[in-house]
Amino acid sequence: MAENKPVVRLSHIKKSFGDAEVLKDISLEVNPGEVVAIIGPSGGGKSTLLRCATLLETFDAGELSYGDLEVATMQNGKAVYGKKDVLRAAKSRFGLVFQNYNLFPHYTVLKNIMDAPIAVQKRDKADVERQARELIAKMGLDGNEGKVPCELSGGQQQRVSIARALCLNPDIVFFDEPTSALDPELTAEVLKVIKQLAAEHMTMVIVTHEMSFARDVADRIVFMDGGVIVEEGPAEQVINNPQHDRTKAFLNRYDD
Repeated sequence: MAENKPVVRLSHIKKSFGDAEVLKDISLEVNPGEVVAIIGPSGGGKSTLLRCATLLETFDAGELSYGDLEVATMQNGKAVYGKKDVLRAAKSRFGLVFQNYNLFPHYTVLKNIMDAPIAVQKRDKADVERQARELIAKMGLDGNEGKVPCELSGGQQQRVSIARALCLNPDIVFFDEPTSALDPELTAEVLKVIKQLAAEHMTMVIVTHEMSFARDVADRIVFMDGGVIVEEGPAEQVINNPQHDRTKAFLNRYDD
């Protein structure tokens, strides 16, 4: 990846589902080592933006690049995506952690983590297994290598899915509300892991409803509502001293 380029750049993204315009001219850049938290009410477009950035959805207009790799460009007012090899290369540059874990239910913890690096990235099995076991230890999951997801707590499953994302050696990891399916105790487990990654300067984009966590961990906060970025800035400033009435009204509901 080119050092001086943003890890990911989304430019003038527009996305509609039928008549509903979900993303209205969104632009966002994330730089190496930066942690960006995206907050906002349900239905504001946060998850759709993440799905567009990670190629789970195609957007109608706009541009997307990962470092020096142009994934989608704007031609005649429409987004035009690169060929299969470009999309494959793009997918190797990010990891994605879902709110509902999305683990393979019949795979062990170890196989869930090792599967994509071997099958998709064609890496050496012994190297992948070594890295997977290191990540299992890092996530506090020692002794669970041979278990399948239904034998784990929600917090453990989410830590497996974080290890799975990291085993791809991505330039950036996207988190889509990683704690929304968890109770407070398990939420704390997962947030601790993400804080540790932030301390190691992992580049991350986190869609979250955990406001105090966003303030403490993110370098920058983006507030989205109604398919637009209403406000963005340093985390402390946006949480403690929001400039826009819509941001203030939203944060008042999370007064912690």
